[in-house]
Amino acid sequence: MQFTCRWILVGLLHIWFIANATPRVACAEESPPNILFVISDDWGVHAGAYGTPWINTPAFDRVAKEGLLFRNAYTPTAKCAPSRATVLTGRKPWQLEEAGNHMAYFPAKFKSWPEVLVDRGWHMGITGKGWGPGIAKDANGKNRQITGVAFNNRHTSPPTKGITNNNYAENFVDFLDAAPAGKPWCFWCGFLEPHRAYEYQSGVSKGGKELSDIDRVPKYWPDNAVVRHDMLDYAYEVEYVDSHLSRMLAELERRKLDKNTLVVVTSDHGMPFPRGKGYAYQDSNHVPLAIRYPNGIRTTGGKIEDFVDFSDVAATFLDYARIPWSETGMQETSGRSWRPILENPTDGRVVAERDYVLVGKERTDVGRPNDWGYPIRGIVTSSFLYLKNYEPSRWPAGNPETGYLDTDASPTKTNILELGRADRKDPFWKLCFGMRPNEELYDLSCDPDCVINIAYAPTHSELKKQMNELMESKLRGQGDPRMFGNGTIFDEYSPTNGKGFYDAWKRGEKVNAGWVSPTDFEKEPIPADGK
Repeated sequence: MQFTCRWILVGLLHIWFIANATPRVACAEESPPNILFVISDDWGVHAGAYGTPWINTPAFDRVAKEGLLFRNAYTPTAKCAPSRATVLTGRKPWQLEEAGNHMAYFPAKFKSWPEVLVDRGWHMGITGKGWGPGIAKDANGKNRQITGVAFNNRHTSPPTKGITNNNYAENFVDFLDAAPAGKPWCFWCGFLEPHRAYEYQSGVSKGGKELSDIDRVPKYWPDNAVVRHDMLDYAYEVEYVDSHLSRMLAELERRKLDKNTLVVVTSDHGMPFPRGKGYAYQDSNHVPLAIRYPNGIRTTGGKIEDFVDFSDVAATFLDYARIPWSETGMQETSGRSWRPILENPTDGRVVAERDYVLVGKERTDVGRPNDWGYPIRGIVTSSFLYLKNYEPSRWPAGNPETGYLDTDASPTKTNILELGRADRKDPFWKLCFGMRPNEELYDLSCDPDCVINIAYAPTHSELKKQMNELMESKLRGQGDPRMFGNGTIFDEYSPTNGKGFYDAWKRGEKVNAGWVSPTDFEKEPIPADGK
């Protein structure tokens, strides 16, 4: 009897130890967590948590400290609409037909995870920017609430003329007030900042910053006062985003919802500067990502080295919502849930095979003849970025005579274009707006700015071959039309805005676009060799 009791006691102690040594993770039969998805517009990997000294982001840093910071998170395409389409569907842009382009028609057959949550009785809402720019209608021609019901009634006085008057934090309060008792909820907070335009020199005049705060200017821009002011103006808008995030986190605490809410904070792509947004380099597709979920994440303050991309978001949210993919009505995805990463106590690389991501683009803006895009596919690892440009005879940032429409207007853009007009051999103009070769390869360990193309160095021929083969093998497995000789289909899809822009210019019509400056237009075409 004494022996039996002793082993019963040992067994009870063992059960107690397991229960208390492993932080609580919700079981399948338990209620799912609420979800707060925060996605900024045009914010690169610049935050205190990433070691950026010229941007203060205490709220983002807090999410990272109380959760996990991802160091290798990417969007497949660095432009708003195709990036967000991937977030919503779990499919890569090259798997989304028209929605793989910018300013696109979103095919009715591609269902979004917010629509699935609504079908399952979730309280689903949004403030600010969801998917777009583009048109999304259902099979009956009705506008889709592709990201949920809008909560945009609260406004505020913006600190600069470049910032929207949307009171994101107060709209979140309205959403929570409207949440039915006993139902899970999901809120999409889509900041329009730090999308352009900015109030010039607001970073200094209103943000209290100094040009010397910037520790380094990327090597593809000139290091001068114009560029530094532009960077600090961008920083000021990032900090504005962070201030609203802080208020939303405080509201969760006030309502005692913080423990059971999965908070995901990210951006749709890199910053709106030359060689950033709309391109396919490291600073184009690399995005910030911090995730907090006190009741479900088993390690806090960890730094994750796994390579993840936006095709994983749908799988992750539906996994935590306890909704099997087979029951969603969504099309097949190559994305994988982040749950094994979030619930694993390991820091660094958690899932060994997550050692690369695929990137690329098709038409990310108009302005070329026939509304053509600039097709790219690429692969990123911890050490290298390989890109294949499928139409290198086209201008990568858009045609010069129509304002390089793939790059938003900015003081930095204007400055570099002026340098190029003075000397077509100017290195900054060539890097940001000049023609590109068929292949590009960059050693990220010593060239994170991707300014030294080693694709044609004999010492890297075998590596380039291996990266190309792996990339194209994965793309074939994902049904990428470009891998099967059908890539022109992306050029044939009609844009929802700006159709025939180049042709109108060629006819002598006065054309312009809201996202470029009239001074961006070259007075006459530039030969492909840049001379």
